[in-house]
Amino acid sequence: MTATRAQARERALATLTLVGAALGFASITIFTLLATATGAPLLTVLFFRYALAAAILFPVGGVARVLRLPVRRIAALAIVAGIGQAGVSWLSLSALDFIPAATLVFLFYTYPAWIAVIAAVRGTERIDRLRAAALALSFFGVVLMVGMPGSATLHPAGAGLALASALLYAIYVQVVSGFQRGLTPAVTSAWITLGVAVIFGAIGLFVGDLTLRLTAATWMYIAAIASLATAFPFLLFLRGLSILGPVRTAIVSTIEPFFVAILAALVLHQPITLAAVAGGVLIAIAVLILHRSPPASEPAAIAP
Repeated sequence: MTATRAQARERALATLTLVGAALGFASITIFTLLATATGAPLLTVLFFRYALAAAILFPVGGVARVLRLPVRRIAALAIVAGIGQAGVSWLSLSALDFIPAATLVFLFYTYPAWIAVIAAVRGTERIDRLRAAALALSFFGVVLMVGMPGSATLHPAGAGLALASALLYAIYVQVVSGFQRGLTPAVTSAWITLGVAVIFGAIGLFVGDLTLRLTAATWMYIAAIASLATAFPFLLFLRGLSILGPVRTAIVSTIEPFFVAILAALVLHQPITLAAVAGGVLIAIAVLILHRSPPASEPAAIAP
């Protein structure tokens, strides 16, 4: 009984860490809009976002411990996971050239369903009735918040890029779940963020979109993105992922669009709609359902 209660507390804490991560990740959009509004190129913002985040995470993870990793594990985190993270960002941003942001959010947040399908096919995580119900509620919550994409705005290229980013993220979450096995979230995050920084830095240099000529306000926004929206949310996300597994993690993370709506109202003075509140309530119910699911259905460690 004590062990069961301890497991319940651990799951509850992991859920709270994921909610905190979602809040941090939700601020990425806000800070990025503020940074690019000052005239900073997007690739410059992305490069310094991850470079500064890595600079924060290496000391947090313990520099000696981070550097002691075998070369194969460093390559897996910095190269494989780094390419995955950079790929998701590139596909999502490219989709915005063809479809509205709300449609992108709608299509991207199909990724919990992709994760559930992949986990079920691989036999790594069982999708019982409670999880299926939570998955459905979270999906309809996102639908309420961003709306169904209309046929007039559903450009084939944009839809394809958005769905590709969702599928890649579903694969990425499961791969990282395996890569971080035996490592602390700080060590895992340090190498992933460094890998993404190198990728965006190389792309920025190649296209000539990397600059140090930034205003003080831009540097302030980039520092906020690197710390509040990247480094610390990464730690929380990987901590929750290691305990709850990919499916639960994905469903809890669907609360992120609701946090985006709240932050947009507070910072950008955009109104919060009744639909956004209703969607947030559905996702909150989904999270509560997940919290009540029995520990016997917890996933085993997922191999990369």
